[in-house]
Amino acid sequence: MASVEKILEQMRTEPTNVRFSELLKVCEEYFGKPRQSAGSHVIFKTPWIGDPRINMQNDKSKAKAYQVRQVLLAIDKLKEEGR
Repeated sequence: MASVEKILEQMRTEPTNVRFSELLKVCEEYFGKPRQSAGSHVIFKTPWIGDPRINMQNDKSKAKAYQVRQVLLAIDKLKEEGR
């Protein structure tokens, strides 16, 4: 499996072609273990106030493009805050 940095690079260039398992790996690296993984949704908690979660769904082993973009925005926000 690819490294987190390579997956991030792919996510930025091609958000419509990301495997769900790779997105999950990236989220676990940045946000820790999911707070919910039962059922069709995997939810990660983020450290800020407001909408403090990343909500993902497996779509036939692929990640949904809009969810990939949401994860990228959350990671950028983490890096901006120095976390």
